[in-house]
Amino acid sequence: MSMFNRFLGSIGLGTAQIDTLLERGRYAPGEEARGIVKLRGGHVPHYVECLELVLMTNYARQLDGRSERSYCELERYIVYESFSLGTNETKDVPFSIVLPNRVPLTIDNTPVWLMIDMGIERTCAIEPNDHDRIEIIPTVEQSIVIDGVNRLGFRLRAADCIHAPRIGGRFPFVQQFEFVPTSYFRGEIEEMELIFLAAEHQTELLVFLNGRARNVRGMLVDASTTVDHFLRFPLTNNEWRKMGAEGFAGELAEMIRQHF
Repeated sequence: MSMFNRFLGSIGLGTAQIDTLLERGRYAPGEEARGIVKLRGGHVPHYVECLELVLMTNYARQLDGRSERSYCELERYIVYESFSLGTNETKDVPFSIVLPNRVPLTIDNTPVWLMIDMGIERTCAIEPNDHDRIEIIPTVEQSIVIDGVNRLGFRLRAADCIHAPRIGGRFPFVQQFEFVPTSYFRGEIEEMELIFLAAEHQTELLVFLNGRARNVRGMLVDASTTVDHFLRFPLTNNEWRKMGAEGFAGELAEMIRQHF
């Protein structure tokens, strides 16, 4: 069990202690994350009805003309049901969880964290700390897209999760990536926004090309906005891997030329 050496978080339950460790600190969307919950009893016995891990993030939304951050529960995992922890007793409970395909990447302004929930208000504070956070890195398909965009001379300017309930599906937000041209298309477009809509075997890419002052952030707060407002690459994961970064760069360049 020594392989689980990535300390995640710790909470106290009276004189008892509950620590969570992960096998590693970074994962891609859809991957399995394994770990251990270490239970150490205190001076008195405890009974807990349920111990869960909750995967969290936050996103930006407009409320009464103000931009605010809202919390979102991405997934809830039951680790241990109905257990007693005796005086000075120790238990190691292994767990395995699968991250959602649409968990956002931890780029720029986007945190993702796991918190312990035992149904006791004081054990499940929403705000993350450094130990709670996990790093979410791009999948192979997302890396192909990002590499292809970089090959066309685009630079990532910002990334954030924004309120978009009609596009986000099971989550009330999408993660947008804002790129600006630095070479080939400089002067033709101001920016390009990308949104990934990932499923188990498919990664759909939404593309918005902005040649004027309006950008995708303004579109997404419109309740009538759907995926049909974007240029789309609805490819399976196998198709993305077959195309590769160079092939995608060519397809995207042709799309930009046709659009303008």
